[in-house]
Amino acid sequence: MISTHPNAKAAPLRYRLAMALYQAAWVVALPLVWRYFLRRAAGDPGYGDHLDERKGILPATSADVWIHAVSLGEFRSALPVIEGLLANGLRLVITHATPAGRRASHVALGEPIARGQVIVCYAPVDRVRYWERFFATTKPAVGLVFEMEFWPAMTEAAARAGLPLWFVNAQIPEKSFPRAHLVFRLLGAHPVSRSAGVLAKSTRMADRFRALSAPVVDVAGETRFDIAPPQNHVAAGARLKASLGQRSVYAFASVVEGEEQTYLEACKTLAKADPKPLIIWVPRAPEVFDRTAQDIEKAGLRLKRRTRVLDKGLGVTASLDDTDVLLGDSFGEMFFYLTVADVVSVGGGFVEKGAHNVIEPLALGKPVIVGPHIWTIEFPGREARDAGVLTVCENPDTLAEMLEDARGGSAMAAQDFHKANLGASNRILEHVEREMERNA
Repeated sequence: MISTHPNAKAAPLRYRLAMALYQAAWVVALPLVWRYFLRRAAGDPGYGDHLDERKGILPATSADVWIHAVSLGEFRSALPVIEGLLANGLRLVITHATPAGRRASHVALGEPIARGQVIVCYAPVDRVRYWERFFATTKPAVGLVFEMEFWPAMTEAAARAGLPLWFVNAQIPEKSFPRAHLVFRLLGAHPVSRSAGVLAKSTRMADRFRALSAPVVDVAGETRFDIAPPQNHVAAGARLKASLGQRSVYAFASVVEGEEQTYLEACKTLAKADPKPLIIWVPRAPEVFDRTAQDIEKAGLRLKRRTRVLDKGLGVTASLDDTDVLLGDSFGEMFFYLTVADVVSVGGGFVEKGAHNVIEPLALGKPVIVGPHIWTIEFPGREARDAGVLTVCENPDTLAEMLEDARGGSAMAAQDFHKANLGASNRILEHVEREMERNA
């Protein structure tokens, strides 16, 4: 049931004029947007499915809480909160922007989807009309948005509907804040000031949201710290590690386009060691699995693919003795790969788009190395670096040497850092409970 909320008050005139121009631009761009989805469908057919949902069209339903988790990473962040809401008997509608996020929802939430407690669909593209249609159909009482971008039409439609929309796991990196603050000064408002409020990752992030006049700002922390490693994956990883004897194992987790050559050069250097190490390479995007395999083999490295040498239970079905690189061409098994590793390099940081999640390897007590672009993980990146559990590789040519030097790092320090940051999910759940009681 949509409820009255203070964010329903009108935005300043200049913000409304800017919104009108923004929405007009969307109308002009829509043919290109639909073509974009069809082009992406050539690589991932999921982009061509359920296009009506991207217009806010779906069967009539009713939800207590709406959760927006843009893609796979955000869904994983949201999962501890989702599980808590389901345990409290609440009905959820979950939106994604990518097929990867949608697939992850169906894999993780098959039972509640089957019994009708969860609806999964694509998020509308950012037109007020589409979002208003979506909110009128689903009638959520509270909205939780797990995303780093702030979509003006989404927040505007929620404000007009009186829907309490909260940005959770929220951050504005230092690199992005000047632009956000410029928008606020020029227009007199920002999408976050049109929301019900913000549950920020850190005090530093909270201060930035206050500067944008978010109505309410609290610090809840980062929910990824609350993700418990699947014990079957940890056990399988420990078995594989034991079978490798004295071989060192390095994991390259979430390698993205543009940094492959950096990791290939590190592979070639590491492979010269005696005894031969095993390198586990996990690409960020499934559409590059085949190309990555080809690039590794062209570099003269001996490759095996997880899907060909490990069974469904993560048992080894073929020898890895002569293997330089094990390609992690699978979904949802990151904790398995990380458990096997002595040292982890998390990808993304060797390109300007920025480093990805370092929390999972820290939970397992692994030394972690990232490239120089860590603005995307400002929290907990800075804190982890200050605590001595995260190392930044400023020069890609030194990555192999840094990986070798990091072996034997303190597992206790990384795990203690991880434990000190637990609890965000419970704080968000308590907040949702209070919000629903207030709007009952």
